[in-house]
Amino acid sequence: MSEEQCCENKCDCKLKSKERNDKEYKDLINRLNRIEGQIRGIKGMIENSAYCTDIIVQVAAAGAALNSFNRVLLENHIKTCVTEDIKAGKEDTVEDLVKILGKLMK
Repeated sequence: MSEEQCCENKCDCKLKSKERNDKEYKDLINRLNRIEGQIRGIKGMIENSAYCTDIIVQVAAAGAALNSFNRVLLENHIKTCVTEDIKAGKEDTVEDLVKILGKLMK
């Protein structure tokens, strides 16, 4: 839900954001650009009637790249957001982390 939608609905949600340093930002964007390229490549394989197992291998590679992206993002989150919130006494952050780990491990 966007902040505008949240305000229109007069709900109590607060959208969180995070300032990322240049190194973290560039790393995440580069990873996403490579993943985007992999997905476009898979689409091209479909359009060019590539053999099924060749496509499956590329899909597995894209999935592994997304998993790697998630690992890096989660590591950064724990080292920054979670650590800072715990130091600030925001214990609900741990519960949020447990929930997100549950979603990742489905």
